[in-house]
Amino acid sequence: MAEVELSAGTIEYEDTGGDGPVVVLLHGVAMDGTLWRHVVAELRADFRCVVPTLPLGGHRRPMRPDADLSVLGVARLVAEFLDRLELRDVTLVMSDWGGAQALVADGRAGRVGRLVITSCEAFDNFPPGLPGRNLYASAKLPGGIRVAFALLRFPPMRRLPMTWGWMTRRPVPREVMNAWFRPLWTSRAIRRDLRRYVLGVPARDELLGWAERLADFTGPALVVWAAEDRVMPPEHGRRLAALLPRGAYVEIADSYTLIPEDQPRRLAAHLRTFLADARA
Repeated sequence: MAEVELSAGTIEYEDTGGDGPVVVLLHGVAMDGTLWRHVVAELRADFRCVVPTLPLGGHRRPMRPDADLSVLGVARLVAEFLDRLELRDVTLVMSDWGGAQALVADGRAGRVGRLVITSCEAFDNFPPGLPGRNLYASAKLPGGIRVAFALLRFPPMRRLPMTWGWMTRRPVPREVMNAWFRPLWTSRAIRRDLRRYVLGVPARDELLGWAERLADFTGPALVVWAAEDRVMPPEHGRRLAALLPRGAYVEIADSYTLIPEDQPRRLAAHLRTFLADARA
């Protein structure tokens, strides 16, 4: 893992290198860049894949105590990451986390040439669905984050609808999920960072305003949604695609929210087709 020092703290990232088009892949809450491991394996021969671990609970390096870890703050951190690595004309791909809306609304998408949004938070679905509401309720209680993730040491707890059962149709490998949760099990500072993010969701009007500002993004865009998603409504995906001036929409069957886990090859194939068409 490489690392870069940003205003909020140290961000770790994977960079496959090479001279191919740059694809930056972003994950969601309580996971890390390994969410994309299968997709990266499919793309790395032809693309430079850059995969940061965002400060959303699966990060190993705590952020500074004064860091802005709201949704908008993390979106600005992504823009700063692109600046520091001097990445240009990138294809920005995200799953679960809906920060693309904030990034565009804040006028910080100058280094983004193409946008790919897979099943994620959108409109006022922040925190998303039953798992998001459960995490938000835990974050409001003293020690709630610690208790919530301590319960996830037990694999059966991970398949409940209020935890991770609706995030993937098939269980995430135990060793992968253990690595995602370990920082939250072992570090009070990491739990602090996650709590600040979860409680940093703005008002509904601001969230809806962010979504509307996607109309300002004029580059090629692809919205990929899990057809059977129970956390991120497919209707949200169709609405996002309609807002984007050059947006296209596809659905992937036999998948819940985390398409990179459930259907990585199908997702990678859609990415390849999109990138080939966008650069033609």
